[in-house]
Amino acid sequence: MNSVSPVQRAKMVNAFDPASVSGLSDSTKRSVQRRTSLLGPAYRLFYNEPVEVKRGTGVLLYDSDGNEYLDAYNNVVSVGHCHPRVVDAVGEQMRTLCTHTRYIQDSILDFAEDLLGTFGGRIEHVMFTCTGSEANDLAFRIAKHRTGKSGIIITDEAYHGNSDLTASFSPSLGRYSRLGAWVRRVPAPDPYRVPIDDMGEWMAEQVSAQIRDLERRGEGLAGFIADSLFSSDGIFAHPTTLLAPVIDVVHEAGGLFIADEVQSGFGRTGEAIWGYQRHGIAPDIVTMGKPMGNGFPVAAVAMTSDAVEGFGRDVRYFNTFGGNTVAIAAAQAVLDVVRDERLQENAHRVGTMIRDGFAALATRHELIGDVRGAGLYVGVEMVEDRETKKPDAAAAAAIVNGLRARRVLISATGPAGNVLKIRPPLVFSDAHVDRLLSETEAVMASL
Repeated sequence: MNSVSPVQRAKMVNAFDPASVSGLSDSTKRSVQRRTSLLGPAYRLFYNEPVEVKRGTGVLLYDSDGNEYLDAYNNVVSVGHCHPRVVDAVGEQMRTLCTHTRYIQDSILDFAEDLLGTFGGRIEHVMFTCTGSEANDLAFRIAKHRTGKSGIIITDEAYHGNSDLTASFSPSLGRYSRLGAWVRRVPAPDPYRVPIDDMGEWMAEQVSAQIRDLERRGEGLAGFIADSLFSSDGIFAHPTTLLAPVIDVVHEAGGLFIADEVQSGFGRTGEAIWGYQRHGIAPDIVTMGKPMGNGFPVAAVAMTSDAVEGFGRDVRYFNTFGGNTVAIAAAQAVLDVVRDERLQENAHRVGTMIRDGFAALATRHELIGDVRGAGLYVGVEMVEDRETKKPDAAAAAAIVNGLRARRVLISATGPAGNVLKIRPPLVFSDAHVDRLLSETEAVMASL
């Protein structure tokens, strides 16, 4: 067991192996060794040759030598690195007041009203946290309190956070990260490998089987949680008829449906402000995270009155930094920019260009088995053979690292790590698409 590297044990796609410093420049080697010494062994870097970043603007990052990188990966800065409206909003509020939610303040109420207006359906309340992990943690606590049950159903390779609770239902963290005994998994809805006519009914049957098992073992169903793009499972944006049958069986069992919008929210899919809206469903709870503050730590849980009524009556909730005045200023600025700059529409148009471009590459490169996604969340699956569809993780890694060498940043995902993950800030433009595609063509030609 000791011969297995930490990167192999603690599974992470596109991870740098700290044992492989021999080929790095002296300055990079020193930085890696210093990082390991000071931050310990649990942190991970990306790429075979880690990237140093010094500053950023829009979709561009720069190292200390002034080298420019095209960022086609970071959804955290959803409206672009250092967007001036967000920077100004945060700075102005920090100069005015930074305090928690136990005082009457109009800003948090104004933002809550604005945010709630984007959901429609039955969502009426919102509670603020600092991270998506905290949001999913709180959502599950609410679901357990509402139902009196403890079971949760997820997809095979889901990721929902890294708190003790959410890591317990995040299998993508790897086999050494233990899942809870009250967790059940269903297969990811992969239309590339499972060509089922009615995938929604198929998935609902999978969920029903796990509900029965939870009930038989005395856990019962508290909730089903899903990221509607199934990001860690390999990025599956279609069919959009998928989740309606699932929510029906969840509700029939008395459980709550939790829509994890950390990855797919804030206009990223291009078709709706929230990913679940593409499926025409009305969840009981919606969670938000990373992109909400464009890098400032702010997240939220929105829910129906029915879901939270008992929890609010019986349990006191407070988060010192969740919903503080500076966080709310950042979140309001991001939501305003998404609307004012029509970034949802941009995500739809530019994302279509990316998928069309990779589909064209697929006519010249047999390694590409499938191109999929929605808006500015694109998955490109690499296979050894199009007939067998055998995953080719080595090819995906070679492309990711080949692009890094050409200063274009993407990553990979999926249980086999063979799906290119392209998820740029929402301000990605036509020129950025051209650069991404031409550099990918060059890398693939060299393999």
